[in-house]
Amino acid sequence: MVTNPVIRIVEPLLALGFLIHILWSLIITWRNWKARPVRYRKSIQTETTSWSSRNMLILGGLVFVFLVIHLYNFYIRIKFTGSPLLEGTVIAGTEMHNTYALVSTLFKESLFYCLLYVLGGCLLGLHVTHGFWSAFQTLGFNNKHWICRLQWIARIYAILVAAGFSIIPLYFIIKF
Repeated sequence: MVTNPVIRIVEPLLALGFLIHILWSLIITWRNWKARPVRYRKSIQTETTSWSSRNMLILGGLVFVFLVIHLYNFYIRIKFTGSPLLEGTVIAGTEMHNTYALVSTLFKESLFYCLLYVLGGCLLGLHVTHGFWSAFQTLGFNNKHWICRLQWIARIYAILVAAGFSIIPLYFIIKF
């Protein structure tokens, strides 16, 4: 990824997208709380609302904590502070950081980080479950026929996201 010029463009756009997403969600939540200053006495649990949709701010906050830990463990160390584990290696004639050593050492030496990353992946999956179909609902796909399909696609997508984030720490839990 370090030698791909597209990454240098996508990386700041992704960071900007996260910041906009976080700020916008806080604004929307604040407006919702302001519109209803007296909370309901009892939360009504229905089939139409999932736990993740009722708790998006909590899930978002937990995903944010996971993101900060992830950025500290990898991005900050790779880009700024360095680590003895990142000693250069030459691949196809290009000198690069040995990021495998950084990742593998973190997960081999700490069951806590392995479990934290698996939990973070699962929390992100729950967050994405609601966000995926909700985005399509915002675009107007909000009839009963489409929402049902989109919720199923969202569940499958969320499982793939959670599995994708969990597979590396699970590999090191199982292998070592």
